[in-house]
Amino acid sequence: MIVRQRTNWLKMLFIWRGSVLKKIIVQLITITLFSIGVYFFKGKIYDYKVHLNPTIFTLIGLALAIFMGFCNSASYDRFWEGRKLWGLLVIETRSLTRQIFSFVDDSSSQTLDEKREIVKMISAFSWSLNYQLRDKSGTEHLTRLLSPEQVEQLKNKKFIPSIILGFIADWLKEQNRKGNIDTIVMTSMDQQLNQFSNISGGCERIYNTPLPFAYSVLLHRTVYLYCFWLPFGLVDSLGWMMPLIVLLISYTFIALDAIIQEIGEPFGEEENDLALNSICRTIEFSIFEQAGIPQNELKKPDTYFVD
Repeated sequence: MIVRQRTNWLKMLFIWRGSVLKKIIVQLITITLFSIGVYFFKGKIYDYKVHLNPTIFTLIGLALAIFMGFCNSASYDRFWEGRKLWGLLVIETRSLTRQIFSFVDDSSSQTLDEKREIVKMISAFSWSLNYQLRDKSGTEHLTRLLSPEQVEQLKNKKFIPSIILGFIADWLKEQNRKGNIDTIVMTSMDQQLNQFSNISGGCERIYNTPLPFAYSVLLHRTVYLYCFWLPFGLVDSLGWMMPLIVLLISYTFIALDAIIQEIGEPFGEEENDLALNSICRTIEFSIFEQAGIPQNELKKPDTYFVD
């Protein structure tokens, strides 16, 4: 994800990183060349003059804009829901860590070490959820945060975050058995784990339920048909300015179509997807800080970064 400080309006005109322009530049060039050809031949195909009233494009453009607005809202809802779920995960990980260090008896140094191990498991949960949503293994983080025995148990498992939640639940049960935590507090912590499970399930729902394909196909086809027919409707009224106006209109519609497709899958690794790696680093830094676990400094981007 691109995270960028505010800049002036002139620099915004030439920003490349984070823009969908590089995805659609070929389409825009093709439409512009096609528009130049239409202008050169005066809107004729062989000897037939294509008569298209600009009013038709006004009506179609209005309907297309309304439909694109609907699709954009649906895509952004998915993006924002994903961000809210990960924001909730940040809060819940800190809350569970606080409860562990506040309510679990740490009269022995062994218990303190166990607490720090469970905090590492909480961080491992966030990293495993991140990589599950991105179809990656994330083995380097699991081996760093979990014991070799736990890593071995995770081999060939499909829903690793759920298995890690089981590790945390087993630890709470063991602490209750030892008398380091009472049943009431353990029940409260178990509710935290249920919230973790709800967050994981919510993210999986977004991941496994994309926007209906029929919407994407209809929007994509309509946008390109509109852009390629537009030169015939404007060539007589705009003259040599027609290719430039068609380019501007095409950029607006095609770019919005590309943005809808991009943010509709918020857990990917494109420049405008959610910064899951950054969120996981923030979670790990904050809960390690609570646990007193040594770590490197958490650096924030100065201008922009790609997560």
